[in-house]
Amino acid sequence: AEPSLIRIEADEVTYNLHVMLRFEIEEALINGKVEVADLPGLWNTKIKEYLGIEVPDDAHGVLQDVHWSGGLFGYFPSYMLGNLYAAQFFATARQEIPDLDGQIAAGHLDMLREWQRSKIHQYGALYDPKDLVVRVTGKPLDYHYFMSEVKEKYSRIYGIVPSETK
Repeated sequence: AEPSLIRIEADEVTYNLHVMLRFEIEEALINGKVEVADLPGLWNTKIKEYLGIEVPDDAHGVLQDVHWSGGLFGYFPSYMLGNLYAAQFFATARQEIPDLDGQIAAGHLDMLREWQRSKIHQYGALYDPKDLVVRVTGKPLDYHYFMSEVKEKYSRIYGIVPSETK
């Protein structure tokens, strides 16, 4: 895991920071707090603040996504929400499916796929996401599941002792 300039190349630890950056810039632009001409400088400042890296040029900065040039605004937060929902759903699947990690490691995904079909997929758009997550997990959306997963995974990978998540 390491900071990168490009959102679609970001790791799962820093990806959501890219999303937050875009949301904050979109919000400021839409609310008239920033002008289009100020976007490159604002982008570069936020990348430095969030990820600690310098932007070499606008192609690797504010112009890297086609969303804004295509007039597509307001949905970057859905990318982060997807990550949060997935972590909470997966934590619940781990509780409900015996040795899920072992099954995945062995390439056996049938139990997880069936769990997803019965708990999530069969409902399609019948429930709003906030209601579906409660139906599946028994709790409202909680970012701590994502934080716990990332801390556990990367602590194991890098051999560090994680601090408390909550």
